[in-house]
Amino acid sequence: MAAPTIDPHQRKPTEVAPTDSYRPTDPVWVYRSGTWRAGVVETTSAQAATVTYRPRDSRGTGVDTLTARYLLPRAEIDPMLDASVLRLNALHAAS
Repeated sequence: MAAPTIDPHQRKPTEVAPTDSYRPTDPVWVYRSGTWRAGVVETTSAQAATVTYRPRDSRGTGVDTLTARYLLPRAEIDPMLDASVLRLNALHAAS
């Protein structure tokens, strides 16, 4: 899974999707500690999004609230983060 290489501080404001355009369980890239990390949206507002993300290549997770500049949509599946989301979505679709 290749992380983005864009510097969030050099993103043009017109290219940054607002945080409230994301929905809970959306897979995202999260910019923390100088690198992009796989994450999942928990909740959003017009100003920020709360996300669960993998701080390193380990099984642990972190939770943080970020502004839109530090988020990007993620298309690739992260097996450690997305497995529970995929199961939850499948349960909702079946009911």
